[in-house]
Amino acid sequence: MSLVTIARALAAQADALSFPAPVTHVYNPLVYARRSHEMFLRRYAKRGVRTLLLGMNPGPWGMAQTGVPFGEVTIARDWLQLEAKVERPPLEHPKRPIQGFACTRSEVSGRRLWGFAQDFFDTPDAFATQFCVINYCPLVFMQESGKNLTPDKLPASARDPLFVVCDEALRQAVAWLRPEIVIGVGKFAERRALHALGGAAPGLRFGTVLHPSPASPIANRGWQTQAVAQLKALGALD
Repeated sequence: MSLVTIARALAAQADALSFPAPVTHVYNPLVYARRSHEMFLRRYAKRGVRTLLLGMNPGPWGMAQTGVPFGEVTIARDWLQLEAKVERPPLEHPKRPIQGFACTRSEVSGRRLWGFAQDFFDTPDAFATQFCVINYCPLVFMQESGKNLTPDKLPASARDPLFVVCDEALRQAVAWLRPEIVIGVGKFAERRALHALGGAAPGLRFGTVLHPSPASPIANRGWQTQAVAQLKALGALD
C-alpha cells in the first residue's frame, strides 16, 4: 500500500459522507486536484523520514487550489516544481472559486510553512529527507457566506464519522512512512494524532508547533522563529 493508494481511499470515503448546516459547500482537493496531490506524494513523501508534519485540513487559497498540503501557489509551482491541471469541485462557492495554479491569492499559512523549508534547506528534496507534510482531514468546509469552517467546529453527527476515516488514513500513512516523530501543526492536529496513533506505534513521539495562520496573533509575531525553536526542542531540527 502506498500513500497514493491511501489518499485515494480517503478521498472516496470522505466523499461518501454528508455534512449538515451550517456547512453549505465541501471541497475535496484529493479528487479535483488529484494530479498535483499525487505528484507531491510521489516526489516528497519518503519512507523512513524523521518527522511527519501534520496539518488540520486544506486552506481555501492553498491546498484547495493546488492539491499540495499548505500549497501556497507560487511556492508549490516555483520551489516544489509542482503544477498540473486542476479540475473544479461539483458545487463551487461563488466567493471561493477554484482557479488552480492560476490563483493569484497567497495563503499566508502555506507561505510561512514552506518559507521555513526554503530558508533551512537548499532544495525541496533535501527538506523531504527529514520532513513529510500531510493534512489530517482532506476536506474544505464553507458556510453560506463563504467563511471557512474548520473540522473541529462541525456538528458532532458529522464530525465523528469524518474523524473515524481520517484516523484510519493517518494510521496507514504513518505505518507506511515510519516517522520517528509526528508533529501537529497546531494543537488540533496534535490531539488527533495522539488519538489515532497513541499506543499504536511503540516508540513514536508526538509534539506540536505553532500554527502559522494569520488569524493567530502569536503567529504574526515571528512565526518562523518560534516554530524553529519548537522543532529544535522536539529534536526534529538540528
